[in-house]
Amino acid sequence: MGDKPEVLEAVLKEAVDLENIPIDEVFENLRCSKEGLTSEAAEERLKIFGHNKLEEKKESKVLKFLGFMWNPLSWVMEAAAIMAIALANGGGKPPDWQDFVGIITLLIINSTISFIEENNAGNAAAALMARLAPKAKVLRDGRWSEQDASILVPGDVISVKLGDIIPADARLLDGDPLKIDQSALTGESLPVTKGPGDGVYSGSTCKQGEIEAVVIATGVHTFFGKAAHLVDTTNQVGHFQKVLTSIGNFCICSIALGMVIEIIVMYPIQDREYRPGIDNLLVLLIGGIPIAMPTVLSVTMAIGSHRLSQQGAITKRMTAIEEMAGMDVLCSDKTGTLTLNKLTVDKNLVEVFTKGIDADTVVLMAARASRTENQDAIDTAIVGMLADPKEARAGIQEVHFLPFNPTDKRTALTYVDHEGKMHRVSKGAPEQILNLAYNKSEIERKVHAVIDKFAERGLRSLAVAYQEVPEGRKESAGGPWQFMGLLPLFDPPRHDSAETIRRALNLGVNVKMITGDQLAIGKETGRRLGMGTNMYPSSALLGQEKDESIAALPVDDLIEKADGFAGVFPEHKYEIVKRLQAMKHICGMTGDGVNDAPALKKADIGIAVADATDAARSASDIVLTEPGLSVIISAVLTSRAIFQRMKNYTIYAVSITIRIVLGFMLLALIWKFDFPPFMVLIIAILNDGTIMTISKDRVKPSPLPDSWKLAEIFTTGVVLGSYLAMMTVIFFWVSYKTNFFPVRYLNLLKIMCEIPHRLGRRTKHPL
Repeated sequence: MGDKPEVLEAVLKEAVDLENIPIDEVFENLRCSKEGLTSEAAEERLKIFGHNKLEEKKESKVLKFLGFMWNPLSWVMEAAAIMAIALANGGGKPPDWQDFVGIITLLIINSTISFIEENNAGNAAAALMARLAPKAKVLRDGRWSEQDASILVPGDVISVKLGDIIPADARLLDGDPLKIDQSALTGESLPVTKGPGDGVYSGSTCKQGEIEAVVIATGVHTFFGKAAHLVDTTNQVGHFQKVLTSIGNFCICSIALGMVIEIIVMYPIQDREYRPGIDNLLVLLIGGIPIAMPTVLSVTMAIGSHRLSQQGAITKRMTAIEEMAGMDVLCSDKTGTLTLNKLTVDKNLVEVFTKGIDADTVVLMAARASRTENQDAIDTAIVGMLADPKEARAGIQEVHFLPFNPTDKRTALTYVDHEGKMHRVSKGAPEQILNLAYNKSEIERKVHAVIDKFAERGLRSLAVAYQEVPEGRKESAGGPWQFMGLLPLFDPPRHDSAETIRRALNLGVNVKMITGDQLAIGKETGRRLGMGTNMYPSSALLGQEKDESIAALPVDDLIEKADGFAGVFPEHKYEIVKRLQAMKHICGMTGDGVNDAPALKKADIGIAVADATDAARSASDIVLTEPGLSVIISAVLTSRAIFQRMKNYTIYAVSITIRIVLGFMLLALIWKFDFPPFMVLIIAILNDGTIMTISKDRVKPSPLPDSWKLAEIFTTGVVLGSYLAMMTVIFFWVSYKTNFFPVRYLNLLKIMCEIPHRLGRRTKHPL
């Protein structure tokens, strides 16, 4: 089936609505059949439609390496290199090649280390992400085989079965209906039923059944892929980069001030020679600039990134580690993150309507009307309440099972007990079961009251009824149906969610639940997790809430004080994150679906949870490989330890800048001492090498979110730097102007100062 590219032009331009036209027309427009494609046709279509994934922007390795030399700190070092070979030649002397080569070498060393560390982190993330790539069973050349989902093309015939993640947008072919879990896309806990001819979307999961389907859209052309493609992928200047720039600018301004003072004093006042004066300026430039700062911080974050990967968090953007340390608000999805996305029965709330039985009997009867092999979410939940799943059929013989269908909205089992008596039990939608009951008029009001009570707490109701069947007449209508009771269904919280939220609150991180589920369900989950029930519907975000107490609050205050929001759509999630950031909060956002991508991209720290879709991973900064939020708490503590190391280094960098600028400026101006730039370069290299050990420094994580208090850092750095400069000046005075040190030590100092002279330099020293 080797179609020419132009044959599929209408499909590529989306001129044909493949989602709504009859299935026969789908095959006609896609030029394919139920026998699938040939490998040759699939290759041709792959060139036309592209791979079935959301491509991330590839970055040139060369440009990435050069980028580490393109920042204010590097510019100053590059200016110093130019001064070494250009301005130093003003006195008719040969260019200062030693300093030039040394400065460039230092730049390359720092850039290389930063590049290697970040590249390793990126490669590790890519490798781990590749492991998470979905697979698909596809019919090619008349044979079924398991392939990477990325090679699927429109026209491929795929097999969808229990547990599969739908790899692309597709239309179902002939077969029994499926139950599809779209919680990653809609936030709803219960699966939806899809029959032949219906469309299914990539990212949803098959919970019941098996059927074949024809792919109608892949990659960015899928329904949700288009939404994800609209996410702004431009690299905004990150919070950490702004801090780094501020610290760099402070150091540059300090150096510039020192150089201006030196120029004013040395030339007009002291009438110093041109070349030694240039050397003194180079000393401030080379020694004062913390050129290793980006490198040390990159190494620190790279080591932290490796630690996080061991804990189950893949870091895609290393600067997210620094931002996570300052995160004070975490917006979390409910379904599958705070909860198990797995229905269960709260036995303590079971309401019994028939005398002489208890809640355990109601659960047992509901289990008998279930089939675990179907993997229906409700059936699995009911049978899971038994101590042993075999209890459901213990001591009975199945005669007939009525599976769930959209019309009857119930299941039923006819069976014979150990005494040979025939019975029938049914479970399903309360209204349908209530219609079976012989005493409907008597119990109807109470049943509805219980249903409403469950609904107020976000619990879904499931009814159970029972009847005796005349012996040997399984087709008989049987005796009167007894309405046995109502079971409350609930998506339970993860076992570690409550503890995780408690730890988060103790660490100063406010957790807000953002769910697509109903408000009552959100409040009940919040109540069980101890995170509060101060939740609002999404309409409150748009000022549409009628409640006067809410309407009186500004939207920003409402968002800041709320414990969560229910019934949200992607635009609501994005708006919540945007407004929290406007209030100067460092905001984290968890998500798993394509519809979460805009908010994940907008958040300071976008976190894709385990089993997230390709789009969510693409838009996120951190990808979790373990379910639940407990990994995030470990990541927060690790990030705060890393932050402490980075903060310690920045204080060191500022203090060293002040020490070099102030100390060497005073030496040059008071004693007219001309220190060789090459020696300062050696000091800078040695300092950079030893200070990198701070990346593994033993520190204690902060108990509250960290922030860059720049005023505190600059003040501490200036005080420490001034103290060190004074100690340097005093030491120089003691050694140069007094007899405190033996002459042999002074001779050694003189020899060290003359090393550049022996390398071809001519430097005048007062010693």
